[in-house]
Amino acid sequence: MSTQSLWFEAALLPAGWWDRVRIEVRDGRIAGIETDVAPAANVERHRAVLPGIPNLHSHAFQRAMAGLTEARRADPSSAARDDFWSWREVMYRFVDRIGPDDLQAIAALAYAEMLEAGFTRVGEFHYLHHEAHGGVYANPAEMCERLVAAADTTGIGLTLLPVLYCHSDFDGAAALDTQRRFVMDFEQFARLFEAAQRAIGTLPDAVVGVAPHSLRAVAPTELRQVEQLAGIAPLHIHVAEQLAEVQNCVAWSGQRPVEWLLNNMNIDARWCLVHATHLADSEVERLAHSGAIAGLCPITEANLGDGLFRGHDYLQHGGLLGVGSDSNVLICAAEELRTLEYGQRIARHSRNVLASAATPSTGRRLLDAVVRGGAQALGGRTWGIAVGSPADFVSLNTSHTSLLGRRHNELLDSWIFASAGNAVDCVWRAGRKVVSHGTHIRRDVIAARYRRTLERLTA
Repeated sequence: MSTQSLWFEAALLPAGWWDRVRIEVRDGRIAGIETDVAPAANVERHRAVLPGIPNLHSHAFQRAMAGLTEARRADPSSAARDDFWSWREVMYRFVDRIGPDDLQAIAALAYAEMLEAGFTRVGEFHYLHHEAHGGVYANPAEMCERLVAAADTTGIGLTLLPVLYCHSDFDGAAALDTQRRFVMDFEQFARLFEAAQRAIGTLPDAVVGVAPHSLRAVAPTELRQVEQLAGIAPLHIHVAEQLAEVQNCVAWSGQRPVEWLLNNMNIDARWCLVHATHLADSEVERLAHSGAIAGLCPITEANLGDGLFRGHDYLQHGGLLGVGSDSNVLICAAEELRTLEYGQRIARHSRNVLASAATPSTGRRLLDAVVRGGAQALGGRTWGIAVGSPADFVSLNTSHTSLLGRRHNELLDSWIFASAGNAVDCVWRAGRKVVSHGTHIRRDVIAARYRRTLERLTA
């Protein structure tokens, strides 16, 4: 049994900010919290501490192509647009180069960057299952095991979400050749799910959920099979990200994507509806009341030109949400929250849109929401800095120029909205310090392996 104590000048607990806080950690979980206490002589001391932020949606391999899709590929004079669908074609070409060793190296770099940014658990929406030509690896969980290895190397918490991908579009359209590395039938998926559960055995608190890719990629019968397979495990699905997807769903079913899910599936606290960008009024209200999580990826959604989630209306109805780094074009927890709020400001021509009368600090309202919602989406029973929760927390560098003279909620607002650089100081995951002075403890080794991988992939 391992025990340690940490002392903080200020800590954000579920009940709010407290000063002079001692946190006792035992076997990776918070065993005790005392407030308004002096530090013991031998205790490790820090300034302000926040709960670690869950990253509920990641495609780790896409970190390696960040920045490579920012040149227009369509003829500006033609009717073709450079949008999500043209981006997807670039991604399909890139993914064919990635083997198991490559995936492990890329994921390790992405996970280290997540920890440095304040993310302490990642939901890996994993669909890169097969060999480049589409054949099945001798070990069908080969790529799952590489993600587990990357999580083990970095120390990040892992919720592994193997993806079922069967069709290229609604109404059971045959998969495209460019999707050969993703596609499998339900029986193959059920075997992969069992193998993924075995693969996480080396990680003490890893979780396996399921991820039917989208309504266009999984038929209703298959979706119901996946829901039954999941049991009480997390269940994530892409939905209503693109206008074309909404239009095609209406043509197929007469219903919008979120509307179809709410009418045909048991949408409850197990579910995370990733993106949910394009919602009608009734969908906003019904989704908010369902207990499911809206999984928002503000940086990626802005990068792809998806549109804006109706955050103000959704929160007004009591909806739960979390954030994810999705394509990992930029990994920054503070910027995900900033982009989420700024999108609402642009759309509504107003400031501090997602704050509330009860929580007037926008940064605090956002952080509270994504910690709670992200924990639920990734299979956590508790959240925040509370007894029984994983000892996942983040200290801020209060000497950072953007944080000077700030206390409590002012620290959050300044970190999220006024910090050009990363003001994260240290990060603990399951009680282990994995980031010190803003840098992952194994960054040099991880970055060197990533560099060799990228040199080969982009040669």
